[in-house]
Amino acid sequence: MNAPDPMSKYRVVGTRPVRPDGIDKVTGKAIYGPDFVAAGMIHGAILRSPHAHARIRSIDTSRAEALPGVKAVVTSADFPGQSAKIIAAGETSSSLRDIAATCLAHGKVLYVGHAAAAVAATTKAIAEAAAKLIVVDYEVLPHVIEVEDALAEGAPILHEHMITKGLDPAPDSPSNAANCLVMTRGDADAAMAGAAVIVSGHYRTVPVHQGYIEPHACVASWNADGQGQLWVSSQGHFDIRNQTASVLHIPSSDLRTYPLEIGGGFGGKTGIYLEPVAMLLSKKAGRPVRLAMSREDVFCGSGPAPGIVVDLTIGADADGTLKAIKAEFWYQVGAFCGSAVNSGMATLLGTYRIANAHLCGWDVVSNFPGTKAYRAPGAPQMAFALESCLDDLARKLDMDPLDLRLRNAVRPGDPGPHHVPHGAIGFVECLEAAKAHPHWTAPLGANQARGVAGAFWMNYGGPSTVSVALSGDGSVQVTTGSPDIGGSRASMAIMAAEVLQVPYERVRVAIADTASIGYSMVTGGSRVTFATGKAVVEAARKVEETLVTRAASLFGVAATDVEWRNGAAHCLTGESAGEHLTIGAIAAKAGQFSGPVSAEVSVNPLDYLPGFAVHICDTEVDPETGNVSIIRYTTVQDVGTAIHPDYVEGQMQGGAVQGIGWALNEAYVFDGNGRMENPGFLDYRMPVASDLPMIDTVMIEVPNPAHPYGVKGVGEAPIVPPLAAVANAVSRATGLPMRTLPLSPDRIWATIQAAK
Repeated sequence: MNAPDPMSKYRVVGTRPVRPDGIDKVTGKAIYGPDFVAAGMIHGAILRSPHAHARIRSIDTSRAEALPGVKAVVTSADFPGQSAKIIAAGETSSSLRDIAATCLAHGKVLYVGHAAAAVAATTKAIAEAAAKLIVVDYEVLPHVIEVEDALAEGAPILHEHMITKGLDPAPDSPSNAANCLVMTRGDADAAMAGAAVIVSGHYRTVPVHQGYIEPHACVASWNADGQGQLWVSSQGHFDIRNQTASVLHIPSSDLRTYPLEIGGGFGGKTGIYLEPVAMLLSKKAGRPVRLAMSREDVFCGSGPAPGIVVDLTIGADADGTLKAIKAEFWYQVGAFCGSAVNSGMATLLGTYRIANAHLCGWDVVSNFPGTKAYRAPGAPQMAFALESCLDDLARKLDMDPLDLRLRNAVRPGDPGPHHVPHGAIGFVECLEAAKAHPHWTAPLGANQARGVAGAFWMNYGGPSTVSVALSGDGSVQVTTGSPDIGGSRASMAIMAAEVLQVPYERVRVAIADTASIGYSMVTGGSRVTFATGKAVVEAARKVEETLVTRAASLFGVAATDVEWRNGAAHCLTGESAGEHLTIGAIAAKAGQFSGPVSAEVSVNPLDYLPGFAVHICDTEVDPETGNVSIIRYTTVQDVGTAIHPDYVEGQMQGGAVQGIGWALNEAYVFDGNGRMENPGFLDYRMPVASDLPMIDTVMIEVPNPAHPYGVKGVGEAPIVPPLAAVANAVSRATGLPMRTLPLSPDRIWATIQAAK
């Protein structure tokens, strides 16, 4: 571990130790979902729909069941009946009916790749062969992909029971619009009428995938006594357990879920696809069953981030003061409703002071997989529209784009998106740091330009449970229920070591199964370092109190006469004044007291603070081909306190890279039959190291006073600005508006040619 900063008020917080799980992961010893093997395990395979929209007339599984080696076959008929009851499903909520239908189609298939039936057999090859023997009689129906087509008169309806919510009067016929939400602030029409300058635009993004390397996988075992086990790679094994148990109509306590390592999630591994199916196969076969997706299955059968269509108008005074914003937007959510309309609205209202607003958001279903969270769900798409429109305003006013944002940036005390005043936020500091950075004034060459964008992400707290216990030698065991998807083991160890004033190396962190510790919600929403970290600090403080009390008894003084310092109890008065007992010495005497030293704490903190970021991007556009190169990129972010600066910088860089891919290359491409044409990393083009410059990072530390060490969530804000920062740079380089993503070479070339 590196030495602490001599200027820091902390001993361990802010240092950069090696991650405790790093060696196992880089040497291949870590156990992920597709690696796990249970005794007597057999293998499953899924039959997926070749049609984008079709009614299932019948399913004949007889030939598959007759194949030697086949132990079980299931369809949605094996599921118990599902209701429209809404339950927590990762970072959002969903109906049980939709969750079950995501796992196995019921009545209709709604996209190419929709699971229709499943098989378990003694080998994977037999299971895959058997799946191909299942005969599904489909009535093929018309399908829709784009928002406009889904809302058009006479469009094929995906869900006959779906009546648009939020309209007054309520409609009496089904449509593909699941929900309409309206939010107002002040009088947008009057403010817009009085504005000195008005800018507007029509913006569009398409669905993109989170791009995690490890595919979805699980192993399930349903015991003869009705209880079961699941081994999963997920962002929240408690929620995977709860969703699976709810679909199967069994008590959650009957399903023990074990967390395996997770090879990336970014929001896409908070829901279920395979787990109830694997459980039913195991129940029928009487053996543990592994189900794992192929890469094509991941793209065609799991949830991407939604696309969006946005009509946005902003009015301002001549000096750039924002007066009003009006927006109507449609999230393209795939087969099942549940997009982040609220998040989109918060993005429009969270970053800048705008007194008057009228926002209308729609949730629109169409025939591709139901979308899932992707790192700041719903925000990057909306920030693309907002920050692009602000750049148009800056050009129209002939104003520095950072000065425009500084003039309107929210400050502590300003109302947030839901009228709650902002606390200790550092957006202004981020903008000022960006303006002072050498990048902002660096010279540019031919066909090069610079773009900038700001960002807001609300962050979250949520329930977490932690235990802290001492071993007999004084080493510290921290146990949490939060899967480690970004280095939280190290962050938890750092905070425990800080409280107990022991070396980081003396702390070990484990992630417990659902029967071994209390509930923790998913690792998502930039919540774990904040919320689970709070629980770690509280539990460690309880351990410290116990240590002080026991030391006082050994010294023969009151607890108030003992001070905890440097990992030891120091006696301040009496015959033992000046003496000390180390943490190991006290732990070793557990037999003289009520037992080992430990504490468990559950929290549900709501005093989180949002995150803010500013990104600067330089691009070079080849006018002959339309190719865009990123030549320089800088991220500035309000990170609260950086518990482990390496991880914070990594989050900032990783989010920027994902956002750059979203801006330039990534897209679900469908053929005329609704089939994805690029379901693999060869054709679904994500950025690699050779595509990018080094991402420069600037951490602005404005601590959250509600957290013992000032933590704010940092994982999601970094993906919010890049779409707009890249598009703004390309717009300035070409002199043409870039309002549809991705900015692929063919699209840019066509735009340039059309302008000629």
